[in-house]
Amino acid sequence: MSWILKVRERFSAAHFLRGYQGQCEKVHGHTFGVEVEIAVAELDDVGIGIDFALIKKRLAEVLPDHKLLNDVFPFNPSAENLARRFYEDLAPSYQVKAVTVWESEDASATYAPGR
Repeated sequence: MSWILKVRERFSAAHFLRGYQGQCEKVHGHTFGVEVEIAVAELDDVGIGIDFALIKKRLAEVLPDHKLLNDVFPFNPSAENLARRFYEDLAPSYQVKAVTVWESEDASATYAPGR
């Protein structure tokens, strides 16, 4: 048996997209949403795979809250690239299946290798 644990967190940041023609080429901000999916094969004696608080703590460590993302990352900080980076940051700690980054309530990108 296996479980997929999901944790959501938000962070606020600004960014711009180099090489993009349109409004997103200018500095603008978002309250980004991030959803992480982690696979768990076993539960502890309490019936928990991984304490959600531990996952949220680790996620908070990798999220660049109140930053200009172009100053933080060496890549163009699109939702797609951010999802991949957060996946790579969390994968050494957990069996991450997917990371979704939401720029708004109706626009997101998911990075899920092998899907």
